[in-house]
Amino acid sequence: MTSQPPLLQPGETCWRVEPVGRAAFLVDTAAYFAAAKAAMLLAERSILLLGWDFDPRTRLCPDAGREAAGEFPDEIGPLLNGLAVQRPGLEIRVLIWDMPMVLAVGRDFFPRRARGWFRDSPLRYRLDRAHAGACHHQKVLVVDDAVAFCGGGDFAVNRWDTPRHPDHDARRRLPWGREHAPRHEVMMVVDGAPARALGELARERWRHATGETVPIGAPGRGDPWPQGLLPDLTGAPVLGIARTEPAWYRQPAVREAEALYLTMIAAARRFLYLENQYFASPRLAEAIAARLAEPDGPEVLLVVSGESPSYFDRMTMDAPRDMLIRRLRAADRHGRFTAYAPRTRGGRTIIVHSKVCIMDDRVLRIGSANLNNRSGGYDTECDLVLEAPEDTPTGAAIRRFREKLIGHFLGVDGARMGEATAAAGSLAGAIERLDAQRGDQRRLVPLLPEPPGLLGRLVSAWQLGDPQGPEDAWRPWRRH
Repeated sequence: MTSQPPLLQPGETCWRVEPVGRAAFLVDTAAYFAAAKAAMLLAERSILLLGWDFDPRTRLCPDAGREAAGEFPDEIGPLLNGLAVQRPGLEIRVLIWDMPMVLAVGRDFFPRRARGWFRDSPLRYRLDRAHAGACHHQKVLVVDDAVAFCGGGDFAVNRWDTPRHPDHDARRRLPWGREHAPRHEVMMVVDGAPARALGELARERWRHATGETVPIGAPGRGDPWPQGLLPDLTGAPVLGIARTEPAWYRQPAVREAEALYLTMIAAARRFLYLENQYFASPRLAEAIAARLAEPDGPEVLLVVSGESPSYFDRMTMDAPRDMLIRRLRAADRHGRFTAYAPRTRGGRTIIVHSKVCIMDDRVLRIGSANLNNRSGGYDTECDLVLEAPEDTPTGAAIRRFREKLIGHFLGVDGARMGEATAAAGSLAGAIERLDAQRGDQRRLVPLLPEPPGLLGRLVSAWQLGDPQGPEDAWRPWRRH
């Protein structure tokens, strides 16, 4: 493994590569929200937040009691307002996608309504509409340019959940009292040079959206790493940042995220673990099919939602996903492809919103890029990528995280998942050993889609709602 050429190539498969001091992998939003709150409470100089969705009513630690007198509120909006007012030297900027009304209606007209929450605040809240039609999908939080979070999570009222994903949880409450569905998410938090780089990325996005240039200030005196959060690894020599940015006016397209996916698929030797909100990219599916046709190619394991929560996603993303899964099953001559959908103990669908890719325990990728056309060249995306030989501390940390991540769906710890994988000799074999005997109570259910109907075939053939870039955004015949 040590003789393999590096996959992270600045200018091709990533923007830049930096050494990282500390890194932690946060499974599910309860961990992310708690760590983000802890870091923001330590902020001295700046907080920069990029998001796709944002609701100031989002509770960060709903299992904690009411705030004691003098403490900051738990809702993200009042918390940021309080920090901005009580710490005059702290500059807070929040940049959120200006989503169209058809999407905002289902979110109680947030994030647009959030502007009113910050009207009289020193905090600067802006909506980003710089790219017509495309989503600003990067999810990045940077504190003092010293600690940064990146992944798939937004500060929204329907995101909080724990790794247990219980059928019902009184803490999973929307502001109007109704319980929201179980949801799975993954984030990475880093410090040092990668955090400073993500600060640069966030400032450039802010400049592009608002015209304001924000200089990097002096470093804070303290350490905003979340108190009590133990890093999963320290001193990793190689962490890459991979982006997607659409071509716009004189700005050339950036397609590092898609290029890295294709490179990882081509380079995988033992396995490729894919966990994603969507699976709708014919280009990526074709690359996987070619590897499955090889007699000694890698195992490929896909984890996605059994069904997307919105009608629009079910029409534009689930139908193409089902078509691609059927194609991969047909191309799987050697029995190395499996697709699973996670469920709670009682059989409720767990919404998979994470974007994780692990290759051979050599590469770990966590970010915002989905496995669809949009994330390859139309929407803005940002992923963090660790690369190291398997026989290094970083490789061991990737393996432990992979075992923990898959095991949490099954209700087992990482050690038991690792033992099952070693005994079975494959990821899918381990899942079947631990889960198949549960029958109707399975936690990871094999996804065996039926052929889609006429509408599904039409959407899949023309990739409707899923452009590859601005050049075909309103010309679906170019995707056919």
